[in-house]
Amino acid sequence: MNLNSRSLALLISLAVALVLTAFLTLASYFSSKGLIAALVLVFICCFLLIYFSYEALVLREIKNVYSTLERIKRQDSKRAEGRSFFTSDPLLKIKNEIYEIAAKKQLEIDELKRLQNMRSDFLADVSHELKTPIFAAQGFIHTLLDGAVDDVTVRDKFLLKAANSLDGLDTLVQDLISISQLENGVIQLQKRNFDAVALVQDVFEQLELKAAERQITLHLEALPGQTINLFGDPNRIRQVFVNLIDNAIKYGRDGGNIWVSFTEGRKKYTITVKDDGMGVAEEHINRIFERFYRIDKSRAKSEGGTGLGLAISKHIVEAHRSFIAISSTVGKGSTLRFKLPKAK
Repeated sequence: MNLNSRSLALLISLAVALVLTAFLTLASYFSSKGLIAALVLVFICCFLLIYFSYEALVLREIKNVYSTLERIKRQDSKRAEGRSFFTSDPLLKIKNEIYEIAAKKQLEIDELKRLQNMRSDFLADVSHELKTPIFAAQGFIHTLLDGAVDDVTVRDKFLLKAANSLDGLDTLVQDLISISQLENGVIQLQKRNFDAVALVQDVFEQLELKAAERQITLHLEALPGQTINLFGDPNRIRQVFVNLIDNAIKYGRDGGNIWVSFTEGRKKYTITVKDDGMGVAEEHINRIFERFYRIDKSRAKSEGGTGLGLAISKHIVEAHRSFIAISSTVGKGSTLRFKLPKAK
């Protein structure tokens, strides 16, 4: 039978009234000892009546609430059976459960807000980064259309600038595609054994002209003819080396040095990329792997960076179940390390 609080109160009141009426009616027939016994009997009857009424309505509703909380926690639409939900204080238990669920939901809300802010910042950054090369190329082309196309020297100069802007746009789009695929797990790593020394030498050859422009010397700390065989995706690891070394060149000092070294461990090699450049201030350390984050925005722009290289490198290394650790001192340089397993 389903009872609400009013019906239950009426039944309890009626039952107590009947018990008391019966007691008072029979009280004159009892001796003093009989009266005490009758009083105890009435007390027991009232206690049992109220107790079972409380069990029937109040605890039943509390159990329903608690069961609902349990289903919410498990995200299970089926009612749990065969479990005892209660301690000696069900209200305290429910209060603690509600606080626990509320705390978890608040964490979820905070995380959603954080992701929303990141999404908004990312869209704003992408819009800004895309507009810059587009507007530059657009300006050069409109200048040519306004009459400068007849001057061969001016035409070639502006066409070259427009082409460079569009090349920068293409690089940005490719980086955006890469980081999106890495974050969503779309890219499948093609892992195999490869020689890390040969790979770094190839990267040095690719970047030596850029380093030479600033008289920066590239050092590979390996013995002549030495091979260091690692297991991973060589194309992606090559991308990591290009990004890290290119970044060291951009923020290095004229006449500086960049070192790449390998330290052998029991199962893995620790790979170190070190420079003696300007270094990174402590407030920037935790943010340099964020998308579009630049320590020196004007310098990065002049060097043609997209602001995605370190973020892409971070995701590639994490896809190899490792991480990039950085230590840096302003005015002395930076050191970045990550680990890769030995060849199988």
